[in-house]
Amino acid sequence: MKKILTLMLAVLVAGAVFAGGGQESGDDGTQELVINSYMSDQAPKEAFEALVADFEEKNPGISVTVNTTAHEQFKTLLPNWLTSRQAPDVVTWFAGYRMQAFAERGLLEPIGSAFPNNAFAAQFPDAFQKASSYDGDIYFLPQSWYWWAVYYNTEVFDRLNLNPPKTWEEFLQVSETLKQNNIAPIAIGAKDTWTAGGWFDYLNSAINGMDFHVDLTAGKVSYTDPRVVETFQTFADLNQRGYIMDNATSYSWQEAATLLFNGEAGMYLMGQFIKDVAPEDVKSKIDFFTFPSFGRSGYAVDTPIDGYMVPKNATNKEAAMKFMAYLATPEAQALFTVPLGRLAANKNVPVPNEDAQKGLDMVLGAEGAMQFYDRDAPEEMAAKGMNAILDAMQNPGDISEILANLDRERERIYR
Repeated sequence: MKKILTLMLAVLVAGAVFAGGGQESGDDGTQELVINSYMSDQAPKEAFEALVADFEEKNPGISVTVNTTAHEQFKTLLPNWLTSRQAPDVVTWFAGYRMQAFAERGLLEPIGSAFPNNAFAAQFPDAFQKASSYDGDIYFLPQSWYWWAVYYNTEVFDRLNLNPPKTWEEFLQVSETLKQNNIAPIAIGAKDTWTAGGWFDYLNSAINGMDFHVDLTAGKVSYTDPRVVETFQTFADLNQRGYIMDNATSYSWQEAATLLFNGEAGMYLMGQFIKDVAPEDVKSKIDFFTFPSFGRSGYAVDTPIDGYMVPKNATNKEAAMKFMAYLATPEAQALFTVPLGRLAANKNVPVPNEDAQKGLDMVLGAEGAMQFYDRDAPEEMAAKGMNAILDAMQNPGDISEILANLDRERERIYR
């Protein structure tokens, strides 16, 4: 029987290495599989619980223990778990650079053995295989992916006769109308600094193009480049116009979402998971549109991929590999993604609903896809970059100095 352990931060910090250490087998021969998960919001947590229960039913010789940690604390503690001699058997994480950084350090176990006869390739698109691999080996099991877009309150838009804007000029006009009607045009829970990363991705790629943004996150472009300056100034301009909600840095992303849900804010640039925290009677009133165009012919989208890894120091790798093989199946992927309206990584799982189809169509129409700023750039660089974005928002007169400091960090980090 699974055991769900929700850990308080104080306990986690005091015993950061404790949340791991699976046992190979109990006295009755039952194997214990220990999973550390960041799925602490109610909807994904319940979906994951159902997934674990189904796995246990199909594998009666394995007992699963899930240690659930709040998302931001999880990211802080994960390196400690991976370097522990008693690491958990499975951890939730992100595809692409964030996974590859751990694989490069030798902290992950390749999971290819769970997929004989090229079974992994039969389940996942080429792009997902690349995002799940490092140096020729597969280290990541992709489960779900989602899109970022500008979510908006349809009741507010209908009442003010507003249409979803397609261009930046139209976006500013909509924002001004919302402001004149005492509605915060843009919600952002900037207490969670990663919310600024979405704005940076979309503004930089919309203004300067996908190729430029890729080069920037790869460390090939200076943050003092005039094109980056324009990106920062454009975001700061939104705040100067009074379009960004008051006291944004005091709100978590979920708290800011409440303003959108109750009509105190009109728009929110956020991932599809915003629907996870929306009340049931509000979900149908929240829709989304593609990020406005700055006149370029194409557009880019943020499409993060979430999934699982097996630590190199996992105790029960045999059970972990069984879990990886199970997670890859269409049935397991649908069990998790359908209730959440996510897109399954497995290419054989149908789109769950009209909302997801609209998101998929938006992604398929894009000229390029980004994982997310804090997944496409080194972790330290992204952390400093997101802080710089918010600093520029609050102190637009200091943008030149902010970017000069940020570029010095770029030179140090990428060197």
